[in-house]
Amino acid sequence: MEKKRCYIYTRVSTLIQVDGYSLDAQKDRLRKYAQAMDMVVVKEFSDEGKSGKNVQGRPQFQEMMNDITTMKDHVDCVLVFKLSRFGRNAADVLSSLQLMEDYGVHLVCVEDGIDSSKDAGKLIISVLSSVAEIERDNILVQTMEGRRQKAREGKWNGGMAPYGYYIQDGVLKVNEEEAKVVKLIFEKYTHEDMGTLKTAQWLNEHGYTKASKGKNSHSCFTAAFIERVLENPVYMGKMSYGRRTNVKIRGTRNQYHKVKTEDYLLAEGKQEAIVSEELFLEAKEKRKDAQKWEPKSHSLDHEHVLSSLLRCPVCGGPLYGNVSRKRKNGKYYDTFYYSCKHRLEKNGIACTYKTNLNEKKVDAEVEEIIKRVIKEPHFIQSMEGLVQSKADVGALREELKFDQRTLTTILAQKDRLAQDMDSLDVSDKHYDRKRSDMEKRLDAFYDRIEEKEQEIKDLSERIENLEKKSMNLDRVVHYFKKFSKVYDKMSDLEKKKLMHLMIDHIDIFPQKRDDGRLIQGIQFNVPIWYGKEEGLIYGLDKQSHVETVVSLSLKNVDKH
Repeated sequence: MEKKRCYIYTRVSTLIQVDGYSLDAQKDRLRKYAQAMDMVVVKEFSDEGKSGKNVQGRPQFQEMMNDITTMKDHVDCVLVFKLSRFGRNAADVLSSLQLMEDYGVHLVCVEDGIDSSKDAGKLIISVLSSVAEIERDNILVQTMEGRRQKAREGKWNGGMAPYGYYIQDGVLKVNEEEAKVVKLIFEKYTHEDMGTLKTAQWLNEHGYTKASKGKNSHSCFTAAFIERVLENPVYMGKMSYGRRTNVKIRGTRNQYHKVKTEDYLLAEGKQEAIVSEELFLEAKEKRKDAQKWEPKSHSLDHEHVLSSLLRCPVCGGPLYGNVSRKRKNGKYYDTFYYSCKHRLEKNGIACTYKTNLNEKKVDAEVEEIIKRVIKEPHFIQSMEGLVQSKADVGALREELKFDQRTLTTILAQKDRLAQDMDSLDVSDKHYDRKRSDMEKRLDAFYDRIEEKEQEIKDLSERIENLEKKSMNLDRVVHYFKKFSKVYDKMSDLEKKKLMHLMIDHIDIFPQKRDDGRLIQGIQFNVPIWYGKEEGLIYGLDKQSHVETVVSLSLKNVDKH
């Protein structure tokens, strides 16, 4: 009688098992079984340090299945130590087994005593693979429910403390220095007509920095960071859970992405609030309003070119474009102007600057100043020198790759721990203690994953911002040099984008000067030469046309 031919497949999911005894033990057990059953071992396949969650990450398993479907060795069966070594995902186990059976190849789980060539074996495989997957899912559900309960009780859920707090004995305590910045963020965003980007720029320009928390934390503020602060209920003394949830990506089996949700748990927290609930909700409403857009119904081709660039001489807030619309003989006549929205000053008193500045006159004056600046002898030379000062993001890209590899490792460790929990023996007298210990470790893994994902997001945004700054620098220099030739041919919208690209802000006099001038000074987004000195500010109120050099401030024109 001809001997049966078989493959041996072994798998371990941890590096300890790779270097230790378990892998060799599996192979030795399967070889002895084949010898005892008078089988010929044609080939051995082994996935070392690979998860059994799905087949995609197991190259040796895929090679074995390919050899089976091509009938390369005409084997009769595959020997595995236990069913869990073949796979833990029920769908993968059953689909792979069905494919093997289509080619007359059976699965034998030596330690479990299961043989798929028998009807009872097929039933047992189906049940065990489903139970294993359900148990893994239950563990995750129980872990998440524990975190939810902590949030209900107003307790911190673990992980790194949010900016503005530190952790003491598992409780969030206010970090006074950081709390001052949190208050500034809410005040600037809510009461001074600053968006998230402008708020971040203001903090950076005024010397505020973030203390490093973790290896790859960065000291500068970003729009994404400001957004996270404004959205986090922890700052008004609440504790939340489920503000972001994992949603399965359609067309995939095990891929998910995070999305924001409005339906989340919110409870009174044990921590002290940094801002009032009224201020938090006011900021939330402003964020909703900022996301709304209403189409224009009049003057469709008109744009307020310098809107938000002009600064109020009383409160320092931005001036915005407005329109006075009058109807005469059945027709509408529009007059456009810039005005302050009369927000509160820092001392709580309403702004008293109520002058309406004629848009046409102000736009023309700024245009005339820029044309005067670019005629300076040293101007072109300074522009050429700026092109050489682009940001190098190579080191940051390497740092991002390291972070991404680290996250992959943490995810793999988390999956391996979940698998080890699957394998616990309920008859073990220490089962409950082991299970409890593993759940705590799993909880810690989720904290590390969340922290690392946030670090990757921050670093990615920083790289993107630097690349945009470098790209925008080229554009600023280009348009400065071509300004006189191209500006008059642009539409209002193109002029607005160009002005926001070239200019950081424009200061105006409290009252019009005797010579009719309104513009006190312009801060450009690049250093310019005017007269004999280099600076960012062109000023008309002093004998010298150039004031103090301030830090370079590039803006993303796509935001406007």
